[in-house]
Amino acid sequence: MASTQVLKSRIRSVKSTKQITKAMQLVAASKMRRAQDATKASAPYTQAARELLAAISGHTSVAHHPLFEKRDVKTRLLIVIASDKGLAGAYNSNVVKLYTEQLLQDDKAGVKNTTIAIGRKAAQFAARIKDTQVLGVYQDLPDRPDGSELSAILDSARTQFTSGAVDAVDIIYTNFISTVSQVPTVQRILPAGLDDTTEQIGTSADATYEPSTAEVLDGVAYRLVEAQIFQALLDSRASEYMMRMVAMKNATDNANDLVDDLTLEMNKARQGAITQELAEISGGVEALNE
Repeated sequence: MASTQVLKSRIRSVKSTKQITKAMQLVAASKMRRAQDATKASAPYTQAARELLAAISGHTSVAHHPLFEKRDVKTRLLIVIASDKGLAGAYNSNVVKLYTEQLLQDDKAGVKNTTIAIGRKAAQFAARIKDTQVLGVYQDLPDRPDGSELSAILDSARTQFTSGAVDAVDIIYTNFISTVSQVPTVQRILPAGLDDTTEQIGTSADATYEPSTAEVLDGVAYRLVEAQIFQALLDSRASEYMMRMVAMKNATDNANDLVDDLTLEMNKARQGAITQELAEISGGVEALNE
């Protein structure tokens, strides 16, 4: 059994760690509420954007537009969103696991891929993967990225797609469904239009665009795809804060349990020491009386 001095030192160390995890829990909870409000506020617009893109993609006049052109997928661009920091439970590992599954899927299908990594953890993992080109890395993005930051990501993806360097662009992120459910998700953003979660809505097969089809679609499609990336970033950040809050709460609870266990062990050690001293005193007294 460890000495009382050693146990006291361990208790102080655990209590110090508990203060840190408790503070991180409170900070994550505060940021999570703001991020949750932001993702809920923009969700209706993003859903409307996806439905509008689905509707536009059904027009015969857009079949050969660069952003809507559907091709056999021989090369794919993956935009992976993770966090810049750890201590967020399974948040980063879940994203990395889904990313790995997509890479294995491409490998089996004979599809090449490139990656845009958003977040330090995604960049570190992608850099270690053999035969995967990292096209760009974006770190330390704010909770609500501004237009220039979004445009840099989208412009890279659009250039790769319209030039024919890649035939599809997918985004891997954590979908914030509720405070108890955050699901790693793959969503196709280019070619623009239908994906696995969007239903085709009724439209006219032919439509007239003013001033021209190209000008209208260039502007509309760009903004609507940008909205999908923006929503993915908001969902990912809300999910990160939620999972970090839970992880830090669990760490704080574990620290409390550990302090209780160490305190009990210290009391037993102290009681044992007192009992030993009393036994030695009693033995000494008996020796003197003989």
